[in-house]
Amino acid sequence: MLRPIRIDQPDDPRIEAYVNIRERDLVGRGGRFIAEGETVLAVLLRQRLHAVESLFILDTRLPLLADLPAALPADVPVYTASRAVMDAVAGFPIHRGVLALGRRGEPEDAGAFLAGLPPRALVVGLVGLANHDNVGGIFRNAAAFGADAVLLDDTSCDPLYRKAIRVSVGGALTVPFFRAASAHGLMDMLDSAGFSVLALSPRGTETLSQLTPPPRAALLLGTEGPGLPYDVLARCRTVSIPMHGRFDSLNVATTSGIAMHHLVSRQAVSR
Repeated sequence: MLRPIRIDQPDDPRIEAYVNIRERDLVGRGGRFIAEGETVLAVLLRQRLHAVESLFILDTRLPLLADLPAALPADVPVYTASRAVMDAVAGFPIHRGVLALGRRGEPEDAGAFLAGLPPRALVVGLVGLANHDNVGGIFRNAAAFGADAVLLDDTSCDPLYRKAIRVSVGGALTVPFFRAASAHGLMDMLDSAGFSVLALSPRGTETLSQLTPPPRAALLLGTEGPGLPYDVLARCRTVSIPMHGRFDSLNVATTSGIAMHHLVSRQAVSR
């Protein structure tokens, strides 16, 4: 049975982790992250990569979460408050009324993880993606199409930023991800694990529709506009998605979905 703990004052120390969540998103949370919304909460409670530390739920939303106790660890406190108190704590109106505090899982060794993937695997690499909406959208696609992992260079944003988690609909919580010190460090990791790197670019020498994916494929994506650096492209097979007329720009998250669908579909056919 759910036993919520009532919070009546915004300065209650028990919910200090939820204070001014927008501002704290920008400076980090010391290994913690905020998940927002009922759908994302359901994903958080199902996954096993990260821990759940507490929930903070609008009092009027509690009846809608009747099935929560079945998935919630017994030692996780559930705090509840009125709309006025919750908004004062968060620093802005929380329309969804559902927040959770998570703790990042202990990082695995990226090289060992990649080497241990099956002979047929799909990994996504991100270089220079600083937009949380795009990163969230890519993780959503990665979860939907069964990518085994996402690698990010040092300039790409944090997938566990609150907005990235929300846009990913929880995908950022379920797909393993790893950091590399640079774009070339990311490439080195993939090379060492036997992945063929397919870089998406309007200047690609191969077209996606005609591509037969290698068994261990890594899809590499760069930021919109500049795209991937030339010295990175020089180390990859470059792939384009032909477009109508002179228009040569797709949103990078949209691009990732098109490319992942093709790679996964063609890998299944070639088995």
